[in-house]
Amino acid sequence: MKTFFNHIHAKHQGKFEMYRGSFVPCFEVVARADSVLSELQARPVGQVLEPQRWDDSAMTTVHSERYLRFLQTAWSQWITLDPKNVERDILPAVWPTRTFRSDLEPANFSGKLGLYSFDAGTPITAGTWEVAHEGARCAISAAEAVLQGDRAAFALSRPPGHHAGIDFFGGYCFLNNAALAAQHLRLNGCGRIAVLDIDYHHGNGTQSIFYDRPDVFFASIHGDPRTEYPYYLGHPDEAGAGAGVGANLNLPLPRGTDYARWSSALKFALGAIARFHADAVVVSLGLDTFESDPISGFKLAKDDYFRIGEILAKTGLPTVFVLEGGYAVDEIGVVTVNVLQGFVSC
Repeated sequence: MKTFFNHIHAKHQGKFEMYRGSFVPCFEVVARADSVLSELQARPVGQVLEPQRWDDSAMTTVHSERYLRFLQTAWSQWITLDPKNVERDILPAVWPTRTFRSDLEPANFSGKLGLYSFDAGTPITAGTWEVAHEGARCAISAAEAVLQGDRAAFALSRPPGHHAGIDFFGGYCFLNNAALAAQHLRLNGCGRIAVLDIDYHHGNGTQSIFYDRPDVFFASIHGDPRTEYPYYLGHPDEAGAGAGVGANLNLPLPRGTDYARWSSALKFALGAIARFHADAVVVSLGLDTFESDPISGFKLAKDDYFRIGEILAKTGLPTVFVLEGGYAVDEIGVVTVNVLQGFVSC
């Protein structure tokens, strides 16, 4: 299994995020991806490669041009406001909620920032655009490897992507890597794609991108949004819209869920994907389902991740793995590679 690694990911590292009423050090840190890389070097499952170069137009197959322009220029706009801002991350403080307009982009930077974000926990830094852009290339490269005949490939990058929508960021996510991988597969020969999101937090961005499409099936197993971030999507009655009705499946589970109950949901989701007759699957590989994760609430143990990999392999589908969340930094490498080793063992 080829792994496409974002070698520049350390250029993005937020200082603080807003969490439960306080500014705290960011949970999404450089050590997450480095931990996975270190474990892959100790227990290799295949080559670790740099991503291929892709035309920037690939980004516009998922994200709006207006949003991409903002991300690309946000840091320079921030510094133009005040040169001293070079020492500060960018965090939003105002948002357009219900009845507010979102079709017009404000001239004021704070207004623009709020227009394109949905939380105060996702800082933009000097390297954010460059790193997110390279992460997208990792995801597209992994999808291309599968198109070229590989059974599976892995995009090892941070920040994650599944909370990013067509024109918004949040949840540590800026570009939706899983959606970009799925769209690359779809535009290059695969008629029907499934995206399976197994992060503890619902992939609201991915759902919103594909919600009205019949050619991409989105299935998510996650913490119940009545109590868990991102709160406002992820309910069972969200089945798709328009031509996409029936192509969206949410399986929310309560805090404290163990592997037995979680794996039942996984098998249900894979059954739905089989009935959809997908040609390939993109797995949003969140590892914050691990029992020691500091900001999540499921109770999966280390060895459970071998079994997850085995179950995914038995679908027989070409598979693109994309790293999402997982904030137990000391263990994320182990549980990630457990999934990949479980997959390649079958």
